[in-house]
Amino acid sequence: MHKYQLSLQNIFHIMGNCHLSNHRTLFWILFLVWVMAFPARVSAQSGKSSAQLKKDKQKIENEIANTQKLLKKNESNQKATIQQAALLSKQIQDRERLITNLNSQIMQMEDEQEQNQQEIKRLEKRLAYMKADYAQLVYNAYRNRRFLDKVTFILAADNFSQMFRRMRYYTLFSRNIREQSEQIQKTTEELTKKNEQIEVLRDEAQHVADAHEMERRNLENDRKKKTQNAEKLKKESQKLQADLKNKQKQRKEIDAAIQRAVKAEIAKANAERSKKSAKSSSGKGSSSGTASSSTSSSAKSSTSIALTPEEKTLNASFVSNKGKLPWPVAKGAKISDFGNYPHPDVPSVMIDNHGIDILVESGSSARAVFEGVVTAVMPIMGTKVVMIRHGEYITVYQNLASTNVKVGDKVSTKQTIGTVAKSASSNTYELHFEIWKNDHYVNPNEWLARK
Repeated sequence: MHKYQLSLQNIFHIMGNCHLSNHRTLFWILFLVWVMAFPARVSAQSGKSSAQLKKDKQKIENEIANTQKLLKKNESNQKATIQQAALLSKQIQDRERLITNLNSQIMQMEDEQEQNQQEIKRLEKRLAYMKADYAQLVYNAYRNRRFLDKVTFILAADNFSQMFRRMRYYTLFSRNIREQSEQIQKTTEELTKKNEQIEVLRDEAQHVADAHEMERRNLENDRKKKTQNAEKLKKESQKLQADLKNKQKQRKEIDAAIQRAVKAEIAKANAERSKKSAKSSSGKGSSSGTASSSTSSSAKSSTSIALTPEEKTLNASFVSNKGKLPWPVAKGAKISDFGNYPHPDVPSVMIDNHGIDILVESGSSARAVFEGVVTAVMPIMGTKVVMIRHGEYITVYQNLASTNVKVGDKVSTKQTIGTVAKSASSNTYELHFEIWKNDHYVNPNEWLARK
């Protein structure tokens, strides 16, 4: 900026001392003044990170609100203490995520305020230089007024060519004065805008800081509730152990039924594929018939589904969406995870879960996580199970009170397939969800989109 100021002052000094008949010198002086009236501007930050943080904050707050709603509905239910423990654990995790998010927002706002303060200082210096340069420009214009009077200046030309050049010089000089004035006005407006942004950021930062403090208190309260709930569970440990073991026994019976249904679907799909292959190869000779018979026998005994070209396309699409599949319910809280592990609140009981369990509100709908074909609608222990095939992958939706689909139906992503039933063991509404690849189950957490 100092270089910019000194250069203009030198130009004005030269203007004051040079004779206007030297029109080439005057032309280049005015040209330089005109060019230097357009200093480079610093590009503003996009603010995408801030927008993403706010978007994440909203998602977490929605999760907390949903979990809180489920907690309130289950507080009076003495049989739902284990579900309450799972909900409290989830809510604590969500509040910790929210506090981390708020911390990030506060840090980002502090950085933005610091950057704005630096930008304000830069703009103030720039404005001071521009005002000084403009004052010098006006002074020199006044000092050389006898040369810069438009009519006198133009008519004093020796010939028509010189008159034309003087008209251009005067136009450039006038334009430069106007542009300098506009630049000063623009810089003043930028300063005002930056100062307003500082005030907005201060208000936002205070609001976020208040939210941070509130969430910190809520987190402490949730931790106390979880401790109290754990003490309550300890007092009822024997009864809870019996309930959990009974539930695990029922789960094993259901798992066995699902596994039989999966194997039956594999055998059926392979038999149909073999039948089509046999028809296509008929009439091509005994050797072809022998080969077809061998293929059919191999397919029927296989533990993998033989896919048609259309099914291969669907299978590839399903795989490409790993980690991005929508959840099987629009709203809900995961209360039991995939795998074999001791129960977090009753360690003497081992959990063997082939999928995940999601607690929902009464009347909630289950939905398909991807397009596919319904291969089974089975009644099991008073509720229904729906199975949908997506190539060699099968999704399983268990504990449905009613269904909206039948075997052979083609379903689309997020299509409603039934209503979640009440769990007999806890009197709450839970959906059990599994994903199978051929005849073995996989972890749904790796396939569903992160909340």
